[in-house]
Amino acid sequence: QIDPKDYTFSGLKNETVGRLPGKVAGQQFVIQDCENCQIYIFDHSATITIDDCVNCQIFLGPIKGSVFFRDCKDCKCVVACQQFRTRDCRKLEVFLCCATQPIIESSTGMKFGCFQYYYPELALQFKDAGLSIFNNTWSNIHDFTPVSGENNWGLLPETAAVQDYVPLPSSEELKAVRVSTDATKSIIPITRGRRQKNSDESCLAVFFAGDYTTANARKLIDEMTSKSFQLVQTKEVLMKAEDAHRVFQQSALEFIPLLEKGPVVALEFNGDGAVEQCQSTVNEVFSGTKVFVSESKASASQDVDNFYNFADMQMGM
Repeated sequence: QIDPKDYTFSGLKNETVGRLPGKVAGQQFVIQDCENCQIYIFDHSATITIDDCVNCQIFLGPIKGSVFFRDCKDCKCVVACQQFRTRDCRKLEVFLCCATQPIIESSTGMKFGCFQYYYPELALQFKDAGLSIFNNTWSNIHDFTPVSGENNWGLLPETAAVQDYVPLPSSEELKAVRVSTDATKSIIPITRGRRQKNSDESCLAVFFAGDYTTANARKLIDEMTSKSFQLVQTKEVLMKAEDAHRVFQQSALEFIPLLEKGPVVALEFNGDGAVEQCQSTVNEVFSGTKVFVSESKASASQDVDNFYNFADMQMGM
């Protein structure tokens, strides 16, 4: 028998509370009427609602459905979810991983950054919540109630570090979770999202489904970012033959047989020389693996547009 008290934090003041990995196990969770609290849900859940919280620091592990903040103010959060919504909120700062377009409504002073977090159980929790680490539209915010001449939301500084917003837990029980907020260890690849690109040259790389797809994609991200190229966006999505023709054009036939194995993972890198560097890295590091890489600087921006236009339609953005 499930006791709702095990899945609720209510009416707390000046406390540090949380749930360890395995303790929520896909249930719904409710956080309400908390003030000056540090709250950590180190597990996956079905949905989470956060109501009337003030000046709290909150970490929410992967949420299979939606997270909904209502009537909250001055909170700092790290959140991974399928859907993100706020209503009647003021001054929330959120490091976000969201599979669909985040929505704010009647909310002001909202700031967003890319989710960055690690603890050993987190990757499996993403799987259990049915979330892909590559589907993150953190910066593509939809404001349901825009006010002309005002901006209700913006992006956190690029240098913003998670632990300055949501510090590591201080209680003995929660310290047992081996958390790292080091950006290089983050489960979620850190993307530029809607920030201004540094270069007019981007490159598309697409990995096809197989045993090592995630590892290969992460390896290419590490290789490229270590050479100062920037990861703009990532996407994991199923493709059909007709999609391949639209995206891969003349090289479609070579890749169509690979689509039946499962979803592809696409990466957009940006920087002068990105295409050449990406090609040579793929040839050196993934010689036995079929990877689609843009052929030239000229075709690359079209590749990126073709793929992400298709993917956004698939995701029903």
